Amino acid sequence: MTAHYLSITQIADMLGIAKGALAGYRLPEPDATIGRTRGWSEDTIEKWVASRPGHGGRPKKH
Repeated sequence: MTAHYLSITQIADMLGIAKGALAGYRLPEPDATIGRTRGWSEDTIEKWVASRPGHGGRPKKH
């Protein structure tokens, strides 16, 4: 079975934001790295989104 990893562009599309906006986000460690290209599993990104403040995970900082 072939593993499928999301690119920065695909993560931005998934979140509905511009690719450049991800520069301000603290992404989780990538699940795979090939050269300088990083990749994340969809499960990793879904868990990360759920854990972000204001997204059903931990509360927002005040």
